[in-house]
Amino acid sequence: MADAARRLPPMLGIVGRKHAGKTTLVVRLSAELTRRGHRVMTLKHGTHTFNIDPSTTDTYRHYHEGGAERVAMVSPDKFALIERWAEERSPEDIVAAHLADADVVLCEGFKRHPMPKVEIHRRAAHATALWPSEAAHPGAWRAFVTDDVPTGFAGAVFALQDAEWLARLADWVEREVMR
Repeated sequence: MADAARRLPPMLGIVGRKHAGKTTLVVRLSAELTRRGHRVMTLKHGTHTFNIDPSTTDTYRHYHEGGAERVAMVSPDKFALIERWAEERSPEDIVAAHLADADVVLCEGFKRHPMPKVEIHRRAAHATALWPSEAAHPGAWRAFVTDDVPTGFAGAVFALQDAEWLARLADWVEREVMR
């Protein structure tokens, strides 16, 4: 895995409490970095199982009724792969297998993983941020996008009140994460 680890693109975790704006942040940052010419890929962590196709589709039947280990769906403009596994894989393993040709991978969730992180925190959604009290790896927190900076945080801060916060965050990602 040492060789695979060297080939991994930069990975940045986007974390926050439920309804803090994680998905919106991933979408906006991905769009800005893509607009700047970067090849951006995303990885979303969920805490429970999911289905990406309804029960009326053939792929659903292949997987659920047929018990296939992997089901791939191909069309002229897309490819999807559904795979069973006995235990959760690390974000590095998934990126190495499927996203290794990215310039950067934005990982929504994975708050317990030691990868570098940006936390989105809005007072209107939650009184407190995850950092520092609920951070499994507090040193992994590198930046905040927020309207309420936690006391003692020494990393980069992008104030939601600043009209240029997204451009400044993208500059920071290019400089500090993608370097």
